[in-house]
Formats: sequence, structure tokens, C-alpha cells
Amino acid sequence: MERNEEGHERYFIVARSKKGLSRGSIGRADAETATGDLIGMVYGGGGSARSSGTVKKQDTCPLTRHQAQLLLFVSPASRRLELLRNVQLFTKICALAQEDLVVVKHKKDFQPCLVKNLIQLGKKDKPGVLQMLGFELDLVDTEHDILSKTAPLPFFSAADIVQVAPSHLNTRQPLRDSGDLDFKRKEVSRINSMPALNSHNAKKQSISNTDVSSSIQALSQYSLEVGSMAEVISLNGLTVYGVIRWIGVPEGKKNCWAGLELDNEATTCSDGTFGTKRYFTCEGNKALYVPLTNCKPDSRFLFIPNEIPKPFEPPSATLLEDLNEDVPPVAEQDVLSHLVGRMRGIQGHFNSCYLDATLFSLFTSSTAFNRMFNRSADSDEGISHILRWDIVNRLRRSGFVPAESVMKFRKQLGCKSFATEEKDPEEFITLLLKHVLHIEPLLKIRSHGELAQDAYTHQIIVEKNQVRAVPSVQQLLEMSFVSSNLKFEEIPSCLIVQMPRFGKKFKMFPKIIPSTELDITDILHCSPKECFLCGHLAEYECFQCLMDHKLQPGKIKQYCSTCNTQVHIHPSRKEHTPHKLTDPDHLPEDAPVERHQMQLFAVLCIDTSHYVSFVKYGPNPRSWIFFDSMADRCGDDKNGYNVPVIRSCPEIGDFFSQSEEEMSKADVRECSELVRRLLCDSYMCLYQRTD
Repeated sequence: MERNEEGHERYFIVARSKKGLSRGSIGRADAETATGDLIGMVYGGGGSARSSGTVKKQDTCPLTRHQAQLLLFVSPASRRLELLRNVQLFTKICALAQEDLVVVKHKKDFQPCLVKNLIQLGKKDKPGVLQMLGFELDLVDTEHDILSKTAPLPFFSAADIVQVAPSHLNTRQPLRDSGDLDFKRKEVSRINSMPALNSHNAKKQSISNTDVSSSIQALSQYSLEVGSMAEVISLNGLTVYGVIRWIGVPEGKKNCWAGLELDNEATTCSDGTFGTKRYFTCEGNKALYVPLTNCKPDSRFLFIPNEIPKPFEPPSATLLEDLNEDVPPVAEQDVLSHLVGRMRGIQGHFNSCYLDATLFSLFTSSTAFNRMFNRSADSDEGISHILRWDIVNRLRRSGFVPAESVMKFRKQLGCKSFATEEKDPEEFITLLLKHVLHIEPLLKIRSHGELAQDAYTHQIIVEKNQVRAVPSVQQLLEMSFVSSNLKFEEIPSCLIVQMPRFGKKFKMFPKIIPSTELDITDILHCSPKECFLCGHLAEYECFQCLMDHKLQPGKIKQYCSTCNTQVHIHPSRKEHTPHKLTDPDHLPEDAPVERHQMQLFAVLCIDTSHYVSFVKYGPNPRSWIFFDSMADRCGDDKNGYNVPVIRSCPEIGDFFSQSEEEMSKADVRECSELVRRLLCDSYMCLYQRTD
């Protein structure tokens, strides 16, 4: 057994979860066995020793004491590995000195701050304690170039720092833990303490006006795009900040303008309209339109590095990107900062838009398809491994999947044409789930008197005169099932519905409203249903009553025994032939009927043979994003590459907040571009169970 040399401490972070140890745990190794096991302790909350034992060396990454102390203050533990993966940022954080300029996330906002002190938390004289390290920061008022005099800020962990500016000082002394300092009987201690910077002159010694101006001037060379954080000098001379939501030439103008959603309200601003046109939607008094040349990158948050520090290299990248654990979907509150922008999402290449849009829809926000990763027959290079690691985990973790990863996946699909030719999403879904991953069919659909048939998607088939001129997916699905005498055998975990089209060009309906919630209660076999008239338990269903103009045409008609008799006494309905429903036995007549609903989580659209997707990424009604894997291109056709773009589109949620009647009457010429595309170009709607 090899023990540590006297005075030499070895620290580590657990990169693979094992029994009793979670990923991100920080520990100290006291010895190493001949078989490669580390013997030592793992620290719990507050830096105190939680447990002791052994851990395999290959399941850990080594840390310096300073790195271990910084990471120990980060919670939850999973954030530690996320920070460690950002090698360049973590390297800069480890080398921070007093008066360095950083950007932190504080109270849901990004704030520029000066590093004041490195803080030790915990009692140093307590055995088995590793003191945590945090940062004491001062807010910077960038507008007036002074320190902001606000209430004391909390101590920040290394994970709270999202950006580090280059140092403007000629001599810097990185902040470090010092064993020579006396911290006895103190739970909070300052390292390399300095006098409080509370004067304008003191501030100018660290960051001069010239330094700030040069940084901002360099920033102006950065290109601005939809999703960029920008600043504009208003007519009264004040600088206002916001996010660019639209770029283009507005009606009546000749040059390119930008529409910004401001951080704060202004009385002269709108809710997204400019003149008589709406270009995007936001809260009232927050939309500002200015010439694009008046905008420049937000100098509060962006800094131009003078040098790139040499990063430390972890011993194994595989440990940090654990293949045995799935990365969850991006949290709703992090989507706009993590996913929205250029070169985000899945990069398109060589007729791959059908695949890019489908994968983005399936995996960005929904976990319904994660079970396809559990196919144990795959090797480390198998298609399930490639899908899970090179595409899904990468998309959720970093927000970008390069075209090389997509092509690697396409070549494993078992059919050469999928790597070169244009396909339809339903072809790809069936191949992926059935023939490649051997997943059981998502749908079990039965016709009257026949056994249930398996399917992965459902193609809606209706006659145009059976539904409204602008139908909803709810109406189309019900009509498709009733007219073909179909029922779901069981509630599907995921329902993929294809819109009625003939090929890619001919659309049966000029507009279709994607129902945000799909009620499948009335098209479930052997499930209690509600009488259309009295609300009691239904016993009969009548297809001929479906389009009766006196009984809400297009609505499924199911009746209790009494109402069924009364309805069909009418002369116009005497020839109807209602059939008996198959419902569970022994249910009382007035038993409540449970409604079974599914929730829309993505919509695939097509226009001129190009697929794009809309994804609902959270419970907030306005949480919608739009994805196009080939939105732009850099370079020529031979040597260039496609630029995937993700855009925030809360206006989709605003549109869905209207009644179905209002949506059906909406003039698409007055709708935003993305609302129009969603209504007019929908190809496939994806639903998942709400429970």
C-alpha cells in the first residue's frame, strides 16, 4: 500500500456514481492500494468529513487543494462537474486576484463585480474539516464607473462566476489559501485582506476609464444577432440594455433595424409593435426599435480576453462526461442563456434537416424517449451509444451538436440512403425505434371487432368536409378515429400525429391549430366515457350524429341509455345505428369520468422540403423555442458550413392563449413569421402524457 508523502495532500472529485458516493463528491486520498483504489475520506456539507472508505482511482479526477476548496462551496454537487468541464473558465477562477473584474449571476440577473477577498468558511482547527472557499465581491456601477453602494452581497461560489475579464493591473497576486494565517475561532476568514474600496479614486487604480473604453471599443467589433445582449444610448443620453428579439427592415424604413426587449420598462416603448406592424411580442413598454448601427454588445457582461491561460487537463475526459448517466433536459430558467443563439442546437449537413428537427424535438425538453438508451446490446460504439452520448447528452450539456456527430449517427442507421438522401421524419422515427433500437410500438390501435394493431406514428386521414375550414389537431384526430372506427387500446406514453397532407407540397388545410392539450378520453377502448348530453356514464356511440348540425357538428357523440333513446326519436335520426360501447363493468351511472389528456411538446414543420421544429421547453405558456439546423451558411457550398439557430418565440404562447375561435379567424398576414410558420407549415405534432 502506497501512502501519501508527509505534508503532501491528494484531493479528488468523484466523477462516476458508485454505491454510497454521488457524482461531484469531494474527497481526500490518504493512501493508494496496489489495485488502484484510493483510501481516504469524503467531505459532506460545510467541509466536514462525512464518511471514509475506498474508491476506485479511475472513478475520480485529481484536484489541487485550492480547486477542492473552491468546488466544495458549490452546491448541488452536480454543478461542480459542470464547472470543472468548463476548463478555461475554471482555470481563470482559480487564478483570480484582488480587483479582478468578473460577471456573476445574482438574483436572476448578471452583474459585473470586483473581487474583494477570498473567503474561508469553516473552522480550521476542527479535525477532518476542509475549509470551503468563496468570494467576497463588490458590485460595479458600469455607467458611472464606481463601486455600487448597496447592501452587502452574499459570498459567491466559483460556480456563480460566469465570466472573468482580463486583468488591467501589471502585477497580480492570485488569491490563495495560506497556512500561515491565523484563522482560529473564526468561521469566516478573509485571505490577503485589503482595505475596503469605497472611493472613486481607489476604483480608478484598478479599472480606469481608458481601460473600460478600450474594452467596449473592442466589443463593438462583435457581430450582433437575434438573441444578443445589447446596449443603446437613448435620446435623453441614458444607456438602456436589452436582448435583440428581431432584426430586419421595418415597413417605411430603408436600413436594417433591431427590435430589443429591454430589461426595464420605458413609457415610449411598445409590446413588440412598430408603427402598425408587430415584429415580436413582449411585455408592454419594453420593446424598443432602433437602427442596428445604434446597437453595440452589452458592455456589462462581455469582456475581450487579452490572453488565454493554459488550462489544466483532467486525466480522463470520459470521467467528466460519464456515459452511464443521462444529462437531464435543460431547466426552463436556463434555456434562453444555454440554447438560444447562432451555432446552437444540431448542425445540419447534407440533407439532414429531417433528422435534425426530429431529434431536437424528441430530446430537447422531453424525457419520454430516454428509455431508448437502455438497450444493453450496444457496444461503446453502437448507435444507442452514439445517440445518447454524441447527440442527446451533448445537446443538453453544451447546447450544440456538430455535423460530424450527426453524420456518424446517420452512417449507423443501417441504410445508406439515410446518410445522403432527403427523408421524412416518420421514416426516420420508424427506422430508429423499430429496426435499430427495437423499441416496442408507441401506439396500439384497434378497429371495431378486430385485434389491436401496433404503430409508431398515426397518420390523420379525414375528408375535408368533415371538419372546420381551420381545424385543430383535437378535431382532426377525433374525426380520423371515428370515421375509421378506431380506438386506442391503451393510453400511449407518447403520441406522434402526422397532419393530413399529400406529399410535401400539397396541404389539405391552409392552416391547422396545434392543440396544446389533446383529450383522448373519447377515443380510448374500454374506458369510461361521459354522456354528451347529461354527463352520466355513456353506453352508446353514434357515428351518424357526429356531423349533426343541431348537436355541435364535429363533436363525438356518446350517450347514456336514456339520452340515446331520446336523441334517436327525432325523425332525422331514426335511421342512425348507434353501437354499444365496451366499458368497464360495475360502474355506477353517476360515476365521475376521468379525462385522459396529453400535452403538446413539439411541432415539426416543413416548407419547400426543409424541416424545422418548435419545442415547448417548460410549463410557462410562453416557453417556446424555434430551431432551424440550416438557418444560415458561412462560406461557399464546397468549403462552407451550415449555421444552426435557436430562437426564443414567446409569441407562440401568446397566440395559444386565445380561444380556438379567435385562433381560427387570425389573419396570418398580420401574425409574426414564426406564428405563421407554425399554423401553415405543421407536419407532425408530438404529445406526451401529462402524468
